[in-house]
Amino acid sequence: MKILVVGAGGREHALAWKFLQSAKVTDVFVAPGNGGIAADSRLNQIDIDVMDFDALSQLVLDQAIDLTVVGPEGPLVAGIQAHFSAKGLACLAPSAEAAQLEGSKSFTKEFMQRHRIPTAAFQAFTEINEAEAYARSLGLPVVIKADGLAAGKGVVVAQTIEEADAAINDMLAGNVYGEAGSKVVVEAFLPGEEASFIVLADGDQYLVFATSQDHKAIFDGDQGPNTGGMGAYSPAPIVTKAVSQRVCDEIIEPTLKGLLAEQIHYTGFLYAGLMINDEGAPSVVEFNCRFGDPETQPIMMRLQSDLAEVCLAAVEHRLDQQSLVFSDEAALAVVVASQGYPGDYATGAVISGLDAALHSQIFHAGTKLEEDDLKVNGGRVLALVACAPTVAKAQAIVYQDLERVQFEGQYYRRDIGYRAVAREGI
Repeated sequence: MKILVVGAGGREHALAWKFLQSAKVTDVFVAPGNGGIAADSRLNQIDIDVMDFDALSQLVLDQAIDLTVVGPEGPLVAGIQAHFSAKGLACLAPSAEAAQLEGSKSFTKEFMQRHRIPTAAFQAFTEINEAEAYARSLGLPVVIKADGLAAGKGVVVAQTIEEADAAINDMLAGNVYGEAGSKVVVEAFLPGEEASFIVLADGDQYLVFATSQDHKAIFDGDQGPNTGGMGAYSPAPIVTKAVSQRVCDEIIEPTLKGLLAEQIHYTGFLYAGLMINDEGAPSVVEFNCRFGDPETQPIMMRLQSDLAEVCLAAVEHRLDQQSLVFSDEAALAVVVASQGYPGDYATGAVISGLDAALHSQIFHAGTKLEEDDLKVNGGRVLALVACAPTVAKAQAIVYQDLERVQFEGQYYRRDIGYRAVAREGI
């Protein structure tokens, strides 16, 4: 079996790494990949842009690839599934219509409202004055979101009216997120603890992956602007068995059934970003139509099932015959970024010490291979991941290995997993 993974980040590196472990997989291609993928002789890195559907589908035909798995959101929203389907090619990806759950926050909020899926109170706006007035009516803190895709950065949790006004103006008038910010969603702040809940779905059938918790803010203590994610761990202790069942009953199943009721068949990964309150009640903060990044990295480390088999089963409508098994160990990932991220950051620095990080699995994101040197080529550069009996022990392993990895301008949070570690210490 041959598999193509579409994407260039740490998520795609982790998926490719996991596919290599399948006895059924002979070749794994990654397009466009990154420096770490290019340096791995077991992987085939192909320099094709994720939005070049013609070139990607031609690669599949030329190489007789059996299954394509799409990592990032851009191709999903742009309709890669329909392009591949028209050529008779197996592609694990929701349709463009289904991917509106990620591509348009206003669509998603209105969908949840129709199907009584728990989420924060909201309204969508294109006019600044109306958005500002509604933000004031909700009280503080208040959440301002760019309606479209903004690479995980189009969300501002405003603590003051001035911050809310600035975010609304930046999006609607300042064009800081381009077309993604031509409409904004203003919503009430949900108190509680966040968690990531990811399933592999096919219509009303689905398999639940191990839970995880992401760390979006750039600085320790969850301070500073949101990023694409600075680290994650799995499992998330906040998602108890009872909470997990509520998520399935109150969110996942109503979402899949609601889509079917609106003539939308969802096949692919569905990610529910949750807020769980003190009573264990979950609400949806956001939906993503793909695996999370960096949640993929620790989840893949714990996954014991054959990922290739379950992905193929989803495409072939055989999910009811599959199951997922995970290690009892905890896994923790710390993202190493280039200084300045999520704003302007430098590239080109040589990365050293990767061979000395002996106890962590390293997944590449913003790297490139030039001759024999791995260099920085993005904001989020690497993720180091370790497994251990507890989150605290996994955390200790990763941070010890991080002392050996070096490049000019590197930055990483030093408190990834702090909530789970605090729970373990009780």
